[in-house]
Amino acid sequence: MHERTGRVGALVLAGLLLAGGAVGCAGKGKRPQDQAAPVSVTEAPTEETPVDEAAGEPSPSPSAVAAMGAAPSRSASASPTPSKKPTRTTAAPKPRAVAKPPTETQVPPAPPKPAPSSCKPSYKGTQASRADVKAALTDAASRTYWPGSAPELKIPLNLVKATAWQESGWQSNIYACDGGVGLMQVMPGTATWMNQRFEQSYDIADYRDNAYLGANYLAWLTKYIGDMYFESDFRLDADLCTAELDSCLLNAVISAYNYGHGAVAQEGEPLAIPNPSYVRNVRALMTECVCLGY
Repeated sequence: MHERTGRVGALVLAGLLLAGGAVGCAGKGKRPQDQAAPVSVTEAPTEETPVDEAAGEPSPSPSAVAAMGAAPSRSASASPTPSKKPTRTTAAPKPRAVAKPPTETQVPPAPPKPAPSSCKPSYKGTQASRADVKAALTDAASRTYWPGSAPELKIPLNLVKATAWQESGWQSNIYACDGGVGLMQVMPGTATWMNQRFEQSYDIADYRDNAYLGANYLAWLTKYIGDMYFESDFRLDADLCTAELDSCLLNAVISAYNYGHGAVAQEGEPLAIPNPSYVRNVRALMTECVCLGY
């Protein structure tokens, strides 16, 4: 899960919305905020995405901008839905100015070195069908990963589907040059850590277990960052986000899945979103991905 700069942001979004073609592997040199990167990003063939030359970031389409979760308008006749929890409102929780100490002290291993940009991924075994992949991702999203301390924590299905499409184009048998494996491009070291942390025996090479590993890691990030910055409000609702990327837990979790938890959340530091292109891509895929119709 190494940084993909503006090049990746521009490449991934539009093309992945068209089809899951061949996926390439790329990586840049050492990034300043690397702490842990448990998944690997792979590329897929794309259409052109307009790029802001000054910023070096892709300019999202109007639909993608709308998908970023600007504060929804409230109609005069609409009645607010009461919160199920008396201590929690439907208002967007603002992140703390500085993080609390993490409640999770066991963290994923440090990332490997980025692969050369010229490297191409390899494939092993048989590619799972779209129907089988859909079933695996749906099952993974439906699980409760923190039944004891955070049973209300849920991972949205469209987030799991979009992340898998961003990472691999739903290719279950792809192996990236930096070590990322399968649908969710999980690193072997991260899979080992997660199995130990949660006392599981997920097989990274099995597409169903790979889906569980990816969704479980999204859940771990939600708990980790939610405790540090969002007062343990674990909602991953797009409606809670504003135009500011650091405004909501959803964007922070997406960012950390790509860049590592340590680049996003540091005790005593403000929340950081070091990879806006990746976040915009996944957020747009959550509403526009062709995979949502499979």
